[in-house]
Amino acid sequence: MQGKTLLDVIKERRSIRAFKVTPISINILKDIIDCARLAPTARNLQPWTFVVITEEKTIKKIAEATDYGKFLAQAPCCILVFCEDTKYYLEDGSAATENILLAAKAYGIGSCWIAGDKKPYVKKISEIVNAPENQKLVSIIALGYPDEQPCPPKKSLDEVIRWEHW
Repeated sequence: MQGKTLLDVIKERRSIRAFKVTPISINILKDIIDCARLAPTARNLQPWTFVVITEEKTIKKIAEATDYGKFLAQAPCCILVFCEDTKYYLEDGSAATENILLAAKAYGIGSCWIAGDKKPYVKKISEIVNAPENQKLVSIIALGYPDEQPCPPKKSLDEVIRWEHW
């Protein structure tokens, strides 16, 4: 995606649920996580830990545990975003998750944010990866080179913007 600006990446990113079998290099994965760790965080607590999974067997177990994330089983990589149970863990983990989605897109990698926090399968997934009990699963992210180019309609700017008051 050379030549793409940050604004292009933001405007072109879409959720991808179909992936090629091509693996993602470890250097790219490290850079994506590096972008995640630089996300804004309340009081600079940086409560996150990122579990990167490329083992097919583990990805399939996680996919089976989800309700709407079965497609994850076809992804060559999965990232779990965990945060310590702090006051703003959800905001911090969500900011880091968005950085992952954008960094992946910048590399031409598709992604899909699968819900984590407050879902009934959180305990099961935490057990699969042996996460400590004080860790909250904020998100599950499927990563892989896209095998689809979805273009769902988005609301227009005029539909979502208000100036000075509602």
